[in-house]
Amino acid sequence: MPDEEIDYDSPLPPYRQIAAVIIGEIERGELRPNRPIPSEATMIQRWGVARDTVRRAVRYLRDEGYAYTVAQRGTFVAENGH
Repeated sequence: MPDEEIDYDSPLPPYRQIAAVIIGEIERGELRPNRPIPSEATMIQRWGVARDTVRRAVRYLRDEGYAYTVAQRGTFVAENGH
């Protein structure tokens, strides 16, 4: 059972809802610059979604400048958080 719910009636797709939560955590300082974002497995557990949905959320975070990925190390919060 997921820890948090996705609103499937929302016009915002699930990956954007997940990204919005992560962005909020970054903006509130709960996720700090150059520290890892939650792992794929953690996000799958947290929201009860498919791995592809989590990967789309992470891609969105990177594309919007909130995160960066280092090969073989993981995905981290960007220095400026945006």
